[in-house]
Amino acid sequence: MKKKVISLMLCACMAMAAVGCGGKKFDNPDKGEDLIMATNAYFEPYEYYEGDAVTGIDVEIAQAIADKLGLTLKVEDMEFDSIIAAVNSGKAHIGVAGMTVTEDRLKNVDFSDPYTTATQVIIVQEGSEITGGDDLVGKKIGVQLGTTGDLFAAEIEDVQLEQYNKGMDAVQALAGGMIDAVIIDNEPAKQFVSKAEGLQILDEEFAVEEYAIAVAKGNEELLDDINKALDAIIADGTVKGIVDKYITAE
Repeated sequence: MKKKVISLMLCACMAMAAVGCGGKKFDNPDKGEDLIMATNAYFEPYEYYEGDAVTGIDVEIAQAIADKLGLTLKVEDMEFDSIIAAVNSGKAHIGVAGMTVTEDRLKNVDFSDPYTTATQVIIVQEGSEITGGDDLVGKKIGVQLGTTGDLFAAEIEDVQLEQYNKGMDAVQALAGGMIDAVIIDNEPAKQFVSKAEGLQILDEEFAVEEYAIAVAKGNEELLDDINKALDAIIADGTVKGIVDKYITAE
């Protein structure tokens, strides 16, 4: 009798699992609901705090996409290296944080079409012996954890890698003489250097990359909606207007 009861319980569990498997895999928002955006709000001008609110290029682009989809944008600030996990766990629908498409990230999330291009640059102290990428060999390099600057720096020969949760923390360490250089995106680099004494950005572009929006792996419905909305706001000049608002031509 005991064996029969156990057998029936196993069958019931398998049936429940089958129902679960046939359920909705992704909890995508319906019109009028929140579109939850995961970001790291310490990456000016792409995302940063203005008072208690998070603003910036990425926030305004996400807002324009939400408007196209009839959704209400909700921004969740978190550590950069937690964003992909938040998207995959369903805590956020999209990750928008100056995020570059890389082979490693593509293993875990899908990406929208790119919406802008950025460059990685090197920040050093004024008068530093470091004048380009070749001089970084064997040096102590600061990066923001989980960013492409982190990935690129890890490939430098004999590098002493110092990872920080915020880009500004890396820049402050450089200003304090604790590290030799920082690798980070160009536009945030300009903001950081403008607020710190004795630092400069090298003229050499360390790497060129494209930013895109992360969605959960396999969520084709949301990815298609995001791409359609993104195509529309690129075509009508909305994205260019947003970028030009924050980044002026030199």
